[in-house]
Amino acid sequence: MKIVYVFIFSLVFPLNLFTQDLELELIASGFSSPLELKHAGDDRLFVVERGGQIKILNADGTVNPTPFLNISSITTSGGERGLLGLAFHPEYTNNGHFYVYYINLSGNTQVSRFTVSSNPDVANPNSELQMLSFNQPFTNHNGGHIAFGPDGMLYIGSGDGGSGGDPQNNSQNLTNLLGKLLRLDVDAAAPYIPTDNPFIGNPNARDEIWAYGLRNPWKFSFDSETDDLWIADVGQNAWEEINREAASDAGLNYGWRCYEGNAPFNTNGCPPQSELTFPISVYANAGSRCSVTGGYVYRGEEYPAIQGLYFFADLCSNEIGTVNQAGDLTFHGNFGASSITSFGVDVDNNLYVVAFGGGGSVYKVKDNTPLSVHTNEMQNVVLYPNPARDFVNLDFENLNISEVSIIDLKGNFINSFENQNNKNLQIDVSNYSSGVYFVKLTNANGQSSFKKLLVK
Repeated sequence: MKIVYVFIFSLVFPLNLFTQDLELELIASGFSSPLELKHAGDDRLFVVERGGQIKILNADGTVNPTPFLNISSITTSGGERGLLGLAFHPEYTNNGHFYVYYINLSGNTQVSRFTVSSNPDVANPNSELQMLSFNQPFTNHNGGHIAFGPDGMLYIGSGDGGSGGDPQNNSQNLTNLLGKLLRLDVDAAAPYIPTDNPFIGNPNARDEIWAYGLRNPWKFSFDSETDDLWIADVGQNAWEEINREAASDAGLNYGWRCYEGNAPFNTNGCPPQSELTFPISVYANAGSRCSVTGGYVYRGEEYPAIQGLYFFADLCSNEIGTVNQAGDLTFHGNFGASSITSFGVDVDNNLYVVAFGGGGSVYKVKDNTPLSVHTNEMQNVVLYPNPARDFVNLDFENLNISEVSIIDLKGNFINSFENQNNKNLQIDVSNYSSGVYFVKLTNANGQSSFKKLLVK
């Protein structure tokens, strides 16, 4: 198991990077409760509607009048139920296979394969091959996101079964499929189990499980450059969390119901912390923020300034946020989209937002920030050693950093230093209490960014 060290803290001031000048461009509206957006290797976008239809959004912004697929007659829809997920086979161009996750008429999960018809814009509704089914004890926390990984396997996110606080302890129970990340080999014979799934041969675990300890993963994605897996997991009532792991890390336990984010929730009968995997970033479920909507790491070529940032949103505050590769989280504000339910990417890795608001809308994420040294200062500053015991060194040659400040978790300024040589700075931390601090970097233009520092 992967061992991580957990630091529980509350942020009382915003950790703002140099803010990107983001913009949402409306591409199309008129969708009914859209929940997902995928591409099939060409310039079409496929918009999944909760009621059971998939519609094609063309590159010119038009929407085909005939749905690509309509399974509304076999789908239970409303609230957190409906047609929830879509994934195209990596060889879709050759085999025409795609996969959906929906809640059936009995209120339970169904993962099925469908096949396109002779018309590339219309699927064959009679081609369903049911591949995986499992019961849902409550109406909420159905998960529902599905995606193919870099290994060609189909990954499936399932919620903990619903209610509140995981009353049935499903997420930590390896004998059921709730609160898990599942992994299927869709090209194998039924029951489609990959031979390298981590719990094969364990009589007390289901073979389909890849990872567990999730509450309601909405949603997950693989970084197209690094293959890292990013999972946004909706919190109970205090913390929203974002996880990042290498795609090859099998059998991880993400900690729910034992922990919500980094904070203990119900640790009765739970494994030690050393056996759990904790988030790369969290934010408080407070004010208007209530539920994380996961997205993608931006890998498009059009906007270099946001390269490598993981994008997410909050369903209630309608804010769009990012997490960089160091785990620093930033909220960039509200850009006019309301009730953001999903993100998507096109064949060129351009990033899109899907929202219930605006009559069911799809937006393209745009960045108007000029790519400059100031935009990338956070990435270029080197802070070491971290954790630190006696001294911490900061290297920021030619980045025009004028002042460096140390701030504790209560927001108190511990010390400030003027940067004389614009190259490096060494700070004595031998008298600091052990814990987490933030290093505030201010440039000559008054812009600020933050780095997290751990003092032993």
